[in-house]
Amino acid sequence: MKLNRSIAVLIILVIFLAGCATYYQKTLKFQTYIMEGEIEKAREWLNKNDKDKEGKNELLYYMYRGWVGWMLGDNSGSNEDLERADLLVEDYNKQVGYEALALISNPGVKPYQAEDFEKVMLNYFKALNYIRLGEYDEAVVEARRITIKLNKLNDKYKDHKNRYSDDAFAHVMIGLIYDAGRDYNNAFIAYRNALEVYEEVYAINFGLEAPEQLKKDILRTAYLTGFHDEVAHYEKKFGIKYDHQEADGGALVFLWQNGFGPVKDEWSITFTMVPGEAGFVTYTNEEYGLTFPFYIGDRSREKQAQLRDLSILRVAFPKYVERKPLYTKASLKVNGNVYPLELAENINNIAFKTLQDRMLRELGNALLRLATKKAMELAVREATASESKEDKLDVGDVAPAAITLINAFTEKADTRNWQTLPYSISYTRIKLTEGTHKVRLHTSGGQHSTEHDFEFNIRKGKTTFFAFQSLESQELGR
Repeated sequence: MKLNRSIAVLIILVIFLAGCATYYQKTLKFQTYIMEGEIEKAREWLNKNDKDKEGKNELLYYMYRGWVGWMLGDNSGSNEDLERADLLVEDYNKQVGYEALALISNPGVKPYQAEDFEKVMLNYFKALNYIRLGEYDEAVVEARRITIKLNKLNDKYKDHKNRYSDDAFAHVMIGLIYDAGRDYNNAFIAYRNALEVYEEVYAINFGLEAPEQLKKDILRTAYLTGFHDEVAHYEKKFGIKYDHQEADGGALVFLWQNGFGPVKDEWSITFTMVPGEAGFVTYTNEEYGLTFPFYIGDRSREKQAQLRDLSILRVAFPKYVERKPLYTKASLKVNGNVYPLELAENINNIAFKTLQDRMLRELGNALLRLATKKAMELAVREATASESKEDKLDVGDVAPAAITLINAFTEKADTRNWQTLPYSISYTRIKLTEGTHKVRLHTSGGQHSTEHDFEFNIRKGKTTFFAFQSLESQELGR
């Protein structure tokens, strides 16, 4: 009977930890405020629902606070939150207690560890904050931190098994920041690095070619640095004849963040048990051609019969659900001229591909979790059967059924992710004369279009940065 009391306590504990809803469903009110443009209400929601300030979702909490602060123009406060998130990323360590708990429940009980592209986007928003604050030296420092992070990422995937081994747009941003500070040598290096990543990683894996704006900036910064051989090389490579014109004004860098990236949901695979060699059974899934052996040891026919209730198992995995943006293209109209905003980063595609790349690792972790649960279930069946005989009570099915219920209830994928990142980022760099300029942003897609008017004061020899977020998206999964 002691065993059954322990099982009852375990049921309560694990049900409390597991929960049923996905992370998106749990934060639906917050997400709704964001998509409706009620950003101040979204911040109020975060302030009221601050239980995640500590614990397993602490990183996500500060990611959201940082993004909301950026949207509201609270650049100093935003950077404080984003810096807190960045430190949590750097300090992340596996904790044995959480790892053990995840094996008998699900990976959602562990502290959230950001996706690689989410880590890079932290620095992107921090850099934007510093630029808005006019703190360009700090923005350069942030650019260098991006470089260090990208180098670690590249070293991590030297075997190129992960298609997101570098971030082309991050290199573009690094170049733009150096360019704004007239450090043309480092700007050229960053732009050249971006081109290499577009050609060797993005074009192959994400179907995204280098923007024409990047090619123009490579030629310009190579010329300004005195790299005439490089100018000739890239003129031939791009099929562009560079015509240098002395700047008599400044520049506008316009960044268009379109829609929102995907959210994580879950899907599952059912395995069926078939007899294996002595001491083993094998769980198989014919649809995906998956099999894994499970050791049960040498058992009597009576004990082997206990495995009949374990013959069908379900394993849960994370998946992304796309949120397609309402608009698919955009352009700027300035002084009668039209400048297309070119796609430079497709976060949606990166998210789907990186999750696909690690599905074998997800499968391995899920099967380890499943094996641990089944081993626990089998042990409880045997222990309960023995206890039932000693007490001469008919309770042999209670504890095993409870464990089966726990295993089924807690078999969930980790559906957490940074859900306020944009679907994609496009940009352009425009030379403008000194003075005030009216700029019109035109966005369109299908039957939908909209326009936004801005006014920028361009100063001679200076670069003005502006990032605009389109919040409109189609219904989830459509």
